[in-house]
Amino acid sequence: MIPLKTAREIAIMRENARILNEILGELLARARPGVSTGELDRLAERRVREAGVRPAFKGYKGYPATICTSVNEEIVHGIPRDDRILNDGDVLSIDIGIERDGYFADRADTVIVGRPREEDLELIEVAREALERGIAEARAGGRLGDISHAIGVYVLSRGYNFAKRFVGHGIGRAMHEDPQVPNYGTPGKGPRLREGMVLAIEPMVWKAEPDETPEEEERVLADGWTVVTPRGQRAAHVEEMVLITADGPEVLTATAPAVAAARPGL
Repeated sequence: MIPLKTAREIAIMRENARILNEILGELLARARPGVSTGELDRLAERRVREAGVRPAFKGYKGYPATICTSVNEEIVHGIPRDDRILNDGDVLSIDIGIERDGYFADRADTVIVGRPREEDLELIEVAREALERGIAEARAGGRLGDISHAIGVYVLSRGYNFAKRFVGHGIGRAMHEDPQVPNYGTPGKGPRLREGMVLAIEPMVWKAEPDETPEEEERVLADGWTVVTPRGQRAAHVEEMVLITADGPEVLTATAPAVAAARPGL
């Protein structure tokens, strides 16, 4: 059963999303050459505690950190480390979740550390546009497959590929609620979208090789967490929390696009 949120629950989740955005923005601004992902994780935990909220990822199924820091070919769930030093031109995705008053918030964004390459700017632009197209389909009366289809068709049309085994999700009293939100699907299929649903929509994309098929999948490294692209391509991961309302989708975690932050010095 897909939970529908009450006005009170939505108010709590809006505030959680605001807190989350502030912390994530600070982390992305600190992502500079010479900084380690371990440093970013310690900053994240300090800021989460100062905000009076709880880190949602730390301890979840044994995950050891407050944030996920995925660099270059890492798509999602990269574990922060003091010996993982960010270099000029790295592509960095940060995924963060918090819990307050029994409700969760979850968001991810991708930036380029230091001086950007044109191909990496395009990578992030494709991920962001795919997300926007998915969000546009998050309308009451539609179907879940409409969201997934919009994401997948756009990504493939740009010559990119997307994660198959890792998907978006409902969010609320649990970090991962029904329904799952894949990055590909069939329009007009799946659960009916209803007012009060909150979905975490999260495209994870990479540039496809000329002979790569859409069926090629990401793989998980020996640490049991870090997910990488099938052929070592750089990846981008973006995620927003979206509330379905009578007037259309409301992005609870609305903020400036990731590409706007991808400039020298960040």
